[in-house]
Formats: sequence, C-alpha cells, structure tokens
Amino acid sequence: MVTPFTPDGELDLDAAAALATHLVDAGNDGLVISGTTGESPTTTGEEDGRLLAAVLEAVGDRATVVAGIGTNDTRHTVELTEQAVRIGAHGLLLVTPYYNKPPQAGIVANVDAVIEAAGDTPIMLYDIVGRTGVQIAEATYAELESRPSVLAVKDASGDLARGARLRARTRFALYSGDDAITLPWLAVGAVGVVSVIGNVAGGLLREMIRAVDAGDLARARGIDDRLVPVVEAIMGQTQGAIAAKVALRELGLIPSDRVRLPLTPATAEQVDVIRTALKEAGLTA
Repeated sequence: MVTPFTPDGELDLDAAAALATHLVDAGNDGLVISGTTGESPTTTGEEDGRLLAAVLEAVGDRATVVAGIGTNDTRHTVELTEQAVRIGAHGLLLVTPYYNKPPQAGIVANVDAVIEAAGDTPIMLYDIVGRTGVQIAEATYAELESRPSVLAVKDASGDLARGARLRARTRFALYSGDDAITLPWLAVGAVGVVSVIGNVAGGLLREMIRAVDAGDLARARGIDDRLVPVVEAIMGQTQGAIAAKVALRELGLIPSDRVRLPLTPATAEQVDVIRTALKEAGLTA
C-alpha cells in the first residue's frame, strides 16, 4: 500500500484508512504497510507506528496487515519489529539488508534477531537483489526452514527456475514480488503476489490467481493481458510509488499524489500514460 501524504508532505492518516478500506473491499486479502511502495525510507519509525495503527483499526478484522520492518541496520529493524508487534501487526515483511551487502551468515543473524523480537508473529522474507545487492542463497533458505515463524518469501529475483526449486524443496509459501511476471510465478507455484499495481487492480489480480488455482490458464492469460498496460505504466516509466499514487489520485482514491524526496512527481507525459492504461484495463470509464 502507498502511504498517503497531504499536499504539504505530512502523513494523511484519514486517507490511509480510507484507502486501506477500499483496497480490502476491492479484493486484496492482505496489505503491506511501510514497504518500499509505502516510501518507508522517508518515513520515521513514529510515523510507521501511527500508520500501522490506523490501518489495523480500519481493516484489521478483515485483512492480514503486514508491517514492513526491514532496514540495513539490525538494531533499527529490531526497534521497528518491537513497535509493530506491540501495535498488533499480523505479520512482518523483512527485506534483506541493503547497500551494506552482508554475508549469508549476516542475513541469517538478521533474521534471527527479528525472530527474537517478534515472538510468534509470522515473518515473510523479501528477496530483491536489484535493490539490496545481495541475494538470499538457496542454502540459507534451507537453514532458515528450521525457524517456524518464517513462513513465506516475497521473491523479486526474476529467476523463475530458482523459484520453482524453492517451492519444490522448501516449506515456504512463495509470493511473486514482480508485477510484470506474476502469472509465470503463479505457474511455478507461487500462492499470490505482493503487488504495487494491487493498489489499483486488486480485483483483477484476485481473479487471475483464482483462475490459475482452478486450472483455467486461458482465463488467467486474458486477465494478464488486461493488466499489461497497467504494469507498464506504473512499473515501467518511473518509480512505482510515484506512479501508483498518480493512478490512485486519478481513480479518486487518494486526495493527493504527493511523494517525499528523493522521489519527485510524475511528469505530465507520465500521467497521460497512466491515465490511458487505466482506461485500457477497464479500470476507468
């Protein structure tokens, strides 16, 4: 979920609660709060806590609310974990520490520190080497299988063959972390998607997942065809949070598409592409 800001860049909790309610009504059965799409690098821990509390109050009885708590400083990650658990997050999204490129032993130690702070709260690992600079090794996944609270992986590696091996050889639930190839991820055994375009196309994604689960690949491909222009417009021409906020504003679901620096507003040309894509997908009249 994006994090709505007011036109002057402050956290807009009323808009966040309204958006969370819409997203669940539209077909999302879970929401990730304070992820990259939520601009978590630019929000304070205190803001993360207030945002999580607002979303839990709005939809916590109807959807799984997952708090993004991963940073590249394990101490800070533990602090965010403790706060999220205290507020009542249903799960935690833990990205591999980025930029400092820890060894695999450091990745394991980082996970273990979060487990200790989280207690029984379930954890989803987030493997996105393009942002972190280091990938979780298959041997590391095998080691982490012994941690019962680590339940799932959001995989944004783009490596479908590797994903198929993880699905076949580990107990982790696999989620697509790449909107452009969600259908192939589902085909190799992913159970769902942690999505940017789910901000505007959650209902279509839900239909596609259900079609795959039912073995109706022709229907799934037809839905994916409708989603292609949306994926290209939101993920292909600028940063995802920027474009997702524009799309949500176009749909009347948030009052402002304000982002925080270092992100900058979409250009007029980019807005036109997004507007056209929403219409082509049947999401606007």
